[in-house]
Amino acid sequence: MKIVVLDGYTLNPGDLSWEGLEKFGALTVYERTKKDNSEIIRAIGDAEVIFTNKTPLTKEVLEQAPALKYIGVLATGYNVVDVVAAKSLGITVTNIPTYGTIAVAQMTFALILELCHHVGDHSNAVRNGEWSSCPDFCFWNTPLIELSGKTMGIIGFGRIGQATAKIALAFGLKVLFHDLSKTAELVGENCRYAELDELFAKADIISLHCPLFESTQGIINKNNISKMKDGVMIINTSRGPLVVEKELAEALNTGKIAGAALDVVSTEPIETDNPLLKAKNCLITPHIAWAPKESRSRLMETAVENLKLFLAGTPQNVVNR
Repeated sequence: MKIVVLDGYTLNPGDLSWEGLEKFGALTVYERTKKDNSEIIRAIGDAEVIFTNKTPLTKEVLEQAPALKYIGVLATGYNVVDVVAAKSLGITVTNIPTYGTIAVAQMTFALILELCHHVGDHSNAVRNGEWSSCPDFCFWNTPLIELSGKTMGIIGFGRIGQATAKIALAFGLKVLFHDLSKTAELVGENCRYAELDELFAKADIISLHCPLFESTQGIINKNNISKMKDGVMIINTSRGPLVVEKELAEALNTGKIAGAALDVVSTEPIETDNPLLKAKNCLITPHIAWAPKESRSRLMETAVENLKLFLAGTPQNVVNR
């Protein structure tokens, strides 16, 4: 059996092993494949099994891969695959649903704490001599914010949203969440469901953990921002298109939004004319919430298990049944 990984570098830049997949057949790993249909078709060749992270697999590509029986998406989101076309062609598609829960929740609070304390900026200021020349025993260049007693609004209360809420509660935050399900194990005195308008009105911090659907695309927009408290902070570790970036940038520059921290943007890698690059108090990281080695190891293990169970006739994590 021939197995091809179309874009293996981000999952495994050299600190993991592909040996789990090698047990099932002849494995070819491409670090990257150009997002060009002819190049993708060439890379797939006559493989029966392929893995992709962000390399798109359109109907046109799939129709030119007659040997293909299985696509393993090396991520939770699977919008890079035309799953309807795959189903019609008898190709099973699986994803990796739970590997990054802890890592993304941790990154969410790394971003929040950086907005609250600007640790990096203050460390750089010390190295630049500002403390040595300071007439006082301390100084700060930005307002410092204490989290306890404030309200965090979480949009999307699946595994990651709930893991984030647990950390929030430990910091003494109150949590309002919005999700299709209005109930959760964490519901109590300091954690409850709220309709979006209430969440927007009461939250000091809004963190996005929802999937990208038609109903959620652009949920952070001018109209919804107008419903928010002055000085709110926005965190996005989910999907870039949840945010209308031009309108978020405008709100940051006017001070309506005090700060934003984003690990994802609408087009990745980020384009040089993205308005958030010049917005005030906006932190942007290069889509790394998922990427601690421990998280990537779980992803690899699940990818191997997904293929094993597919070959055994009992597939798991199928997204196109």
